[in-house]
Amino acid sequence: MPEDVAPAENLPRLISVEELFADPEFSSASISPDGTKLAYLAEKHGRLNVWIRGVEEGHEDAVCVTHSTDRAVNSFSWTEDPRWLLYRKDSGGNEDWRLYRVDLEAPDEPALDLTPLEPGGRAMAFQVLKDRPGTVQISMNPRGLYFDLFEVDLATGDQKLVWEQPNPLANVLSTPDGALRFRLQLKPDGITEYHAIDPDGTERLILAEGGPAYPVGLYPELPAPDGGSLIVGSYQDGDDLRLVRVDANTGEQTVIAAEPGQSVCAMGMLTADFGYPPSVMLSSRTGEVVAVRFVGDRPVLKVINPEYAEIYAELAALSEGEIFSVSSDKAEQRWVVSFIHDRDPGVTYYYDRATRESRLLFRDHPELDPAELAPMTAVGFPARDGLPLHGFLTLPVGVEPKNLPLVLYVHGGPWAHDLWSYHREVQLLANRGYAVLQVNFRGSSGYGKKHITSAVKELAGKMHDDLIDAVNWAVEQGYADPKRLGIYGGSYGGYSTLVGVAVTPDTFAAAVDYVGISSLLGFMAKLPEFVKPTLVNNWLAYAGDPEDPQDRADMLARSPITMVDRIRTPLLVVQGANDARVPQSESDAIVDGLRERGVPVQYLVAEDEGHDFKNPENLNRMYRAIERHFAEHLGGRQSEKDF
Repeated sequence: MPEDVAPAENLPRLISVEELFADPEFSSASISPDGTKLAYLAEKHGRLNVWIRGVEEGHEDAVCVTHSTDRAVNSFSWTEDPRWLLYRKDSGGNEDWRLYRVDLEAPDEPALDLTPLEPGGRAMAFQVLKDRPGTVQISMNPRGLYFDLFEVDLATGDQKLVWEQPNPLANVLSTPDGALRFRLQLKPDGITEYHAIDPDGTERLILAEGGPAYPVGLYPELPAPDGGSLIVGSYQDGDDLRLVRVDANTGEQTVIAAEPGQSVCAMGMLTADFGYPPSVMLSSRTGEVVAVRFVGDRPVLKVINPEYAEIYAELAALSEGEIFSVSSDKAEQRWVVSFIHDRDPGVTYYYDRATRESRLLFRDHPELDPAELAPMTAVGFPARDGLPLHGFLTLPVGVEPKNLPLVLYVHGGPWAHDLWSYHREVQLLANRGYAVLQVNFRGSSGYGKKHITSAVKELAGKMHDDLIDAVNWAVEQGYADPKRLGIYGGSYGGYSTLVGVAVTPDTFAAAVDYVGISSLLGFMAKLPEFVKPTLVNNWLAYAGDPEDPQDRADMLARSPITMVDRIRTPLLVVQGANDARVPQSESDAIVDGLRERGVPVQYLVAEDEGHDFKNPENLNRMYRAIERHFAEHLGGRQSEKDF
C-alpha cells in the first residue's frame, strides 16, 4: 500500500452520490406573519414543493400546496394576507421566472400565474404591500427590453402599471407601502445616480456612486421603511464595504455598520441547498435593519440594534453553526432560525421568545452524519504580487493530510466569493480522498475595493495566477501531490478551468468544466438583450468592450477557444441545454475543437437544465461522471467501477 493511502479501516464509508445530492428531506422553513403556521419545502411528485402545517403539528399533518412535477420549487414567500402564498419558478432552468399565487384555502387548485409573460419574459423583484395585503408589486418585462413595475391583485391577477421603465438603465425602489421613493440611473461611466422622489414627483440627486468597485451594483440596496432614507452598501472613502444610510432630503451619509478590515457580505457562493446568505436581517415588526453580515473566516452576523442583541444571542446558541436565515411573526415572539455549518447540511429550530423554549424542527439531510463529513478550514497566503488571498481548505477524513490528490474548486461570478459552509460538491470530493482548495482570487467580492478592482482586465492573467499560486501553496505546505492536481468550476469557474488547462497545461492532471465560458466574445454576444446595457461595471470593465478593436483582440487572446491547441489535460464538460447565461454553444465549441485534435474529452448535456442543475437525476448523473473522471486521473476512491 502506498504511504499516502490510509488503511481502509481508518476511512469513512463511501457516501453515495445519490445520498449527497438528494433533495433535502425538509428545508427553507419560515413562520407565517400571524405566528400560527410553518411553510417549508419537502418532496412531492418527485420534486421539492411547498408544504404548510401548524406550528405545533408534524409533517404528517402538513398539506402540500404547490404541485410542480417538472422542477423543484426553491423559493416562496408569505404575504400579509394569510390566505395567499407566493412562489417563483422557471421552466427547465431557462430563468424565465414566473410568480405564482397559491390559495391556502383551496390548496389543491392550480396556482395562479401572476406574470403570464411571453417566452423570454421574466419576473424579477417583487414585494407584498404592507398596507394592502391583497396586492403585490412585481417588476417584469412584457416589453422585452424594459422592466416595468406593476401592482397585481392577488385574488384576481389583475395588473395595474405603476411605473414604465424609460430606458434599460433606469430603475425605481419603492417603500413597503408601495410608494415610489427612489429612482436609479446607471450612467455610461458606470456611476449609478440615486434620486429621491417626493410625493409631488419632485426629484433630487442624493447619491452618485459606482464604477468597477461595484460590478454587481450597490448591494444591499433598500429604502428605509418610512422612505426617509436609502440604505446601501458603500465603500465611501475606504477599502471595506460598509452599510450606509443616505438621507432622502439632504444626501447626508451615516454609517450603520462597519468593521475595520472586513466588508459587508454583498454576495457569496453557497451550494444549491442554501442560496445566498442574507446580508442584512430586518425586523418583522418595524422593517428596520437589526443585523448585518460581514465576510470573514466564518459569515458572522453583527447585531447593530441593541433591542435585538438578546434574542439573536439566544438564537445563535441553538447551534454550533452560523445563523443563515431567520423569520418571525409580526409580534416577534415566535421565531424560526436556520443555520449553516461546514459539516451539517442544514438545521432549523423553532424558538418561542415568551417561554424561552426551543425545539429542533428538522435537519435538511438527517441521513448524513456530520462526523463522517470533512471540516472546512479558513486559509490565507499572498499572491505573487503580494495581494492577500483568502480561501478554504477541506481535507479528507481518516487520511494523513500529506501528499494528497487535490482538486482546486473555483467559484463562479467572478464577482462572488466562497465562504465557510456546507458544500455537497466539496464533501463528495473529500469523501473520495481529495483535498479540496477554494480560493477567493482577485475579483472576488467581500475582501475590499482593492481586491475586487485588481481584477480589471486580468481575466486569464493575474486572476489565473492567483489560482496557480493557491495550488503551489498547497504543494509547498505538503498537502498536495503536484502530480495529482485537478481543477473544477462552474460558470466563470468553468472558464477558469479551461484557462487553467490552456495557459498552464502541465499543472493539472484532470479538469471539469461545468457551464463554462469558452469565448468571451461569444458569451457576451449571446447574453439576453435586457442584460447587455447593464454590463458597464462588470464584463465591459473587467473583460473589455467587444466594440473596441483593441479590447476585442485582447478578449480573443484571453478566450480558451483560441488556445484550444494547447489543451491536452483530460477534460469533462457539463452543460445545461437551456442555459440562459452561458449557452450550449460555448461548450459545443470547446468540445468540438478538442475532439478534432483527438484530445480526451467527455461531454454531458442535460436537456432539462439551465445554468444551475436542480433535478436530482441530473445531479446524480453529473457527479457520478465527475467521481469517475477524477478517480481515473487523480486516483481517488470510487463508489462504483461501472456506471
